[in-house]
Amino acid sequence: MRWCEGVDARASPLDPHPLPTSLHSGARKRSPGAEGKKKGEEQMRRRTLLKGMAATAASGLIARPALADTTLKIGCSLPLTGAGFTAVGRELTGGLKTYMAQHGDSVAGRKIELIIRDDAGVADNARRLVQEMIVNDKIDVIGVGITPCALAIAQLATEAKKATVVMSSGASITTTKSPYFVRAGFIIAPQAWIMAEWAIKNGSKRVVTLVNDWAPGTEAETAFKTRFTQVGGEVIESLRIPLASPDFAPSLQRIADLKPDTAFIYFPGPQAPIFTRQFQEKGLGHSGIKIIGPGDLCDDDSLPGAGDQMIGLITAGPYSAAHDSALNKTYVADFQRIAGERPDFASLGAYDGLHAVYEALQKTGGDTDGDKLIAAIKGTAWESPRGPIAIDADTRDIVSNIYIRKVEKIDGELWAKEFETFPNVKDPLKLAGK
Repeated sequence: MRWCEGVDARASPLDPHPLPTSLHSGARKRSPGAEGKKKGEEQMRRRTLLKGMAATAASGLIARPALADTTLKIGCSLPLTGAGFTAVGRELTGGLKTYMAQHGDSVAGRKIELIIRDDAGVADNARRLVQEMIVNDKIDVIGVGITPCALAIAQLATEAKKATVVMSSGASITTTKSPYFVRAGFIIAPQAWIMAEWAIKNGSKRVVTLVNDWAPGTEAETAFKTRFTQVGGEVIESLRIPLASPDFAPSLQRIADLKPDTAFIYFPGPQAPIFTRQFQEKGLGHSGIKIIGPGDLCDDDSLPGAGDQMIGLITAGPYSAAHDSALNKTYVADFQRIAGERPDFASLGAYDGLHAVYEALQKTGGDTDGDKLIAAIKGTAWESPRGPIAIDADTRDIVSNIYIRKVEKIDGELWAKEFETFPNVKDPLKLAGK
C-alpha cells in the first residue's frame, strides 16, 4: 500500500404536495485590480496546462504503457488542519485507510497510490491543491471533502474530465456542479425531510428551526420546513447563525420566548454538544421543548465526550457506529484499530467512495477515463456498513436508509441507537425539482 500524505495549506478558515412516491425507494489584502489580475493569471495558467495535457495525449506524443504497468493515483483534498473540520479530515482518512486495509491496494491489475493533501477546509486551498495534483502528480481520480472545497474544484474536475468522489458534502446542489462528481457520503436534505415526517407523527406541532447559515444548513431548513408544513405542522420561526464561532445565547433566548414544542437544530457535530449544554444551562432542558435534527447533531466522533445532556436526543441520519450488522461490527473494529477512534458517518463517505471506485475500475478493466468511470459507477448498489446503498443513476447521489436514532448511555458510553428505518431515501429537493 502506498501513501503520500502532506500538509500543504497556505491559509486556514475558517403548495402542499404528498410525499413523492420515489422518495422512499431518499493575510494580506490586495487591491481589487491586483486580485483580479492574480485570479486571471491563475485561471489562464490552469486552462493552458490542462489544454496542453489534453492536446499532447490526443496527438499521440505520449506513449502510454499498458494499464497494468502503471500506478493508479487517487488524489484527495481533505481538511486535516484548520478551524472546525479537522475531525472530518481524520474520519475521511481513516475510512480510506480502513477500506484499503480490508480490500488491498491493487484493483484490475493496477497498484493504487493514495495522495492526501491538506486543504484546511479552505476553498482556495482545495482549488490550488487539486490543480497541482492534476498537473504535477498526474492523478487519475479526485477525492474531496467538505462542501466549500467540493464546489471550488468543480470546474477543474470538469475541465480535466476526472471522476471525482465527493466524500463529505451534504449540500444537495453539489453534484449539479460537475458531471464528474459522484457523492458517496451523505445529503442533509433527506435527513431533515424524514425528521419532519417522524416529528409530526410523534406529537410535534409548533417548531422553531435553528441552523448554520451555509448551504447544508439552509437546505436542512428548507427540507424540514417544506415537509413539516406539507403534513400539517407549523414552523413559527426560522433562525440562522454564522458557521464560524456561533453565539447561541440570542437564539436560545428567542426559542425560550417563542415556547415551541420542538426545536429543529442543525450544526456540524462539534458544535452540537456546546449547544445542548447551553440549552440545559438556560433551563430549557426542563421546559418540555424537544430537540431534534439531522445526524450531525450527535455524530459518533463527538458523542463519546459530549456529556449526558445529549441523552434522549432524537436525530435522523444515515449511519450510527451502533448499527447492528456483522459488516458494521467488523468495520468499527478495524477503523478503531487503524484510526484510533470511533467511525462516524463522514468516514463512510471515504470508505464507500473508494468501494465505488474499485467496483468501477473492475468494470472498466482499470481504465480511468472519467466518462467511463462515471458511467460504471452510476446505478451501482452494494451493502455498506451503514446498510444497503446505491448511487442514483440520474443524479449521481447517494441513496441510503435514513434511521431515527436516540442517544442512549450503554456501558458508560453514549451511542445513537437506531429504532426506526426509512429505506432507500433519495434527495427530496432534487425530486421536487423534477
